[in-house]
Amino acid sequence: MRAEAQAHVDQINQAMALVRRFLDWDRALRRLDELNARVEDPRLWDDPKAAQEVMRERRRLDEAVSAVRRIEGERDDTVELMEMAEAEGDEGLVNDGVASLAVLADRAENDKIQALLAGEADGNNSYIEVNAGAGGTESQDWAGMLQRMYTRWAERRGLKVELIDHHAGEQAGIKSATLLLKGENAYGYAKTESGVHRLVRISPYDSAARRHTSFASVWVYPEVDDDIDIVVNESDLRIDTYRASGAGGQHINTTDSAVRITHIPTNIVVQCQNQRSQHKNKAEAMKQLKARLYEAELQKREAEANATAATKTDIGWGHQIRSYVLQPYQLVKDLRTGITSTAPDDVLDGDLDRFMAAALSQRVTGEKVDVEDVE
Repeated sequence: MRAEAQAHVDQINQAMALVRRFLDWDRALRRLDELNARVEDPRLWDDPKAAQEVMRERRRLDEAVSAVRRIEGERDDTVELMEMAEAEGDEGLVNDGVASLAVLADRAENDKIQALLAGEADGNNSYIEVNAGAGGTESQDWAGMLQRMYTRWAERRGLKVELIDHHAGEQAGIKSATLLLKGENAYGYAKTESGVHRLVRISPYDSAARRHTSFASVWVYPEVDDDIDIVVNESDLRIDTYRASGAGGQHINTTDSAVRITHIPTNIVVQCQNQRSQHKNKAEAMKQLKARLYEAELQKREAEANATAATKTDIGWGHQIRSYVLQPYQLVKDLRTGITSTAPDDVLDGDLDRFMAAALSQRVTGEKVDVEDVE
């Protein structure tokens, strides 16, 4: 077989091996058989809510398994056809086979990412919460840069971005901000960004042009849709109202329209001030709270299956997941995956897709991924 064709076959094999490993192939097949048997049971719909859960899990698993079988089948058929063409000296058919394998390799890569995004909430919309760390203006400016980076990244992927909460920095940047990303697999793509991000640069706010290190925390959690029921007891909540800050008309700055909700058992705090009405801000804050509680439950389930799963308590200032170094050279290093890459002029924007894809692959496999191999 031609070297070019063999390279495409190897790429397909690597992608499918990763998907099989992620699915735990034998377990996935047994689970799919169990779900198919349950779907055929007429008593399933006696409990509509449980039935919907079964149908959702079955659909996700069936799509992933079918994609692997389909691609591996097409790979085998194409390779067999090429071997026959080479034996008969039909160069035209061989060239067609190479082109078909190239297209199939691209499909395998896309299906690999889709399989890795087969988690329970990966398809949901996502909140991204950015908070400046200690360091005053320098850290607040860094947090503002991260907010802009995620906004640009989301818009480039066709996601709709809503600013839910925003507290401006005293001189530059932000103290905190919450974004809501709406679109397919928003949470699945963004979830690897949870952690503390570090920036090292010569500060533009230091007249002595000294090198500064700044920190900002990023927390990502999925929006809870109508299919997920989260019960919150009113007695567990402390609700505070305050005057909204930042730019706005006379109304937003003179009424206590902003809302902060504290969930006392977990000490989770959410807030919203982007709406003119206190009632609307409270409703949005409750959505955020339910999303945070749901994300905590997902982390708990994952931790039970994988002792190395991260939780928010693991995200301390000493656990940076990505380090950005600016000036005199541009370099980006992800401390969690060990990836280092010289970035284009816009260091905070150009490589984010590849870093997210690499972090997602490592999160699933536990193996280091070279960012240069991620398209």
